[in-house]
Parts: sequence; C-alpha cells; structure tokens
Amino acid sequence: MIKFFRQSYAIQYVVIALMAIALWIPTFASGKMTTGLTNPVTPIYNLADHWLSYSPILQHAFAFLLLMLETLIFNSLLIKNQIAGKVSTMGAFVFVLLMSLTCTQTNFYPFALSVLFILLVIKNLFDAYQLPNPELNLVKAGVFLALASMCYFPAIVLVLWMIIALPMAKNGSLRLQLVPLFGFLFAYFVFLVGMFLFGDFNMLIHGYSDYFTSIHFSVKGFNLKTIILLVVLFASTMFLMFGGVNANFEKTVAVRSKISMTYIMLAFAVLLLFLSGNVLMNGLIFIVLSILVSYAFSYINNTGWANLFLVVFLIAVFANHYYFKLI
Repeated sequence: MIKFFRQSYAIQYVVIALMAIALWIPTFASGKMTTGLTNPVTPIYNLADHWLSYSPILQHAFAFLLLMLETLIFNSLLIKNQIAGKVSTMGAFVFVLLMSLTCTQTNFYPFALSVLFILLVIKNLFDAYQLPNPELNLVKAGVFLALASMCYFPAIVLVLWMIIALPMAKNGSLRLQLVPLFGFLFAYFVFLVGMFLFGDFNMLIHGYSDYFTSIHFSVKGFNLKTIILLVVLFASTMFLMFGGVNANFEKTVAVRSKISMTYIMLAFAVLLLFLSGNVLMNGLIFIVLSILVSYAFSYINNTGWANLFLVVFLIAVFANHYYFKLI
C-alpha cells in the first residue's frame, strides 16, 4: 500500500477521492449540521457559516470540497520541498486520512476553514529557504496567518512559530523575522479599519476583549478515547520517524531544516490541544502529524510491518465511522 502511494497516476487520485468520500458519507447521511460556533473573533468563518446555514448538504459539500483543495495543496507542498518523493501521492493520502480521522472532523468548523490559510503560511515560509530575497513570501505568510486566525483565532500562536522557525528557513537578520509580523499586522489593520468605517467596531472590540479574558487552558476537552487516539498517533509517528526512515537516505540541509521547523510547530500544536472545547477541533496537530507521517512513509526502509499497521489502522478508522462512532 505504501509503495502504491509513492507513485502519482490517475488511479492513486481516484483511490484517495474514493477514500475521502467513504469517510464523509456518514456525515452527509446524518443530515446534521454544525451550529453555534460563531464568535466575534472569527469573522471569515462567521461569514462562510452564514452563507452555508441554509442547508446541511450545502455545508457538508463545501467542507468536503475544501478538504479536497487542501489535500492538493498539501501534496504539492510536500513534493516541492522534497518531504515526499518527486512523484508521489503519499501526502494526499495521509492528509485525507488524518483530517477525516473521526466523525467529529468530518464537519464544517472554524479550524477546518483555517487549514487552507495555514497551509499557505507553511508553503511561503518553506519557500523562503530557496529565495535570495524572501520578503514578499514572508509578507504573504503573515497575511495568510491573519486570515487563518480570522477563521480559527487560536492560530494566532503561529506568529511565534514564524519568528522562532524563520532562522531555520533563512539565515537572516531581525528585520527578516519582523517581515511576516508586518504582514500579519497589516491584514488586521485593514480589517479593523473596515469594521470601524462600515461595521460594528465597538462590538468587535468587546468580542476580542471577552475572548482574551475568558480563554483558558485545561484538560477538560480530553477523555479516554481522545487520549488513546492521540497516544497512538504520537507513538506511531515518532516510531516511524526515528525507527522507520531509511538511515541510508541522505537528507539535504533544506529537508532537515524544514523537518526541524515542523517539530517546532508540533510544540504549538500540542499547546492548542489544551484550549477549551473539543480537542479534535483544535486540529493543528493533525497537519503537523500529516507532514511527519508523509515524510516517514515516503522514505521508510521496511514497508512490510508499516503496511500491516496501516491496514489495521484503516480498518479501525472505517469501523469507527460506520459502526462504533466513538469519536
């Protein structure tokens, strides 16, 4: 199975699309839609949710098509940065699987919309490694992160990730580290000016004030099922990364740097799991694990045991969607 997705032909994309459809069928069949998640600090999500609120089918269809677009961007991102092979659909396969892992994730919720912009942030920051003058890419990374936070506000913590990880992507000065911050602040400046001129500015300010005074970290979002799921994912990923990747595979400096940047993002992804609310809806962890697992599967030394684990894992995922519906 792993060798199959190391290739890129029409059949691989058909199989991935069919897998995605199969994982999302229970959501479409349920006739239920996500409601009550709007917040003043998520204006882009609120707008999209308003447009899609007329029909559960419309909402689910939009979320599914959004996932397919994000899947193509993710796969292209990995190939361009040599995290997956030059001709591979491994990234697409892993991304669809981890982003649709549970029934909770096959819905339209703030983080699902922010994923598109977060991937564009990662793309522009990774691209900065190869450019002699990366300022434009860094500005775009900041702007896309602002848009991501307008869908899922906790994504704002990735501002710190950009500042910390940027020296790995580009040996540069403090000026370069501040460029993405400028893009981020510029996007918010435009948004706040627009709200001041044409919207309810006072309500928006109260919304941000209430959010920051009520935000807290806790373990209330965890239960035994989510803990087991996360432990299995973490343990499997770390084992694949440190025990499965071919030791003879020569990683370039660029690839090592980008994997190191991903590990730094992992720390922020774990932090977001402790925010209030459903752990699975604070899903930055699934983007990070998708990058690491795709990398491991692309260069794994012995695929026999890995294929067995993957088959068992797939069976468990589909059983959860169609029979147990535990998460």
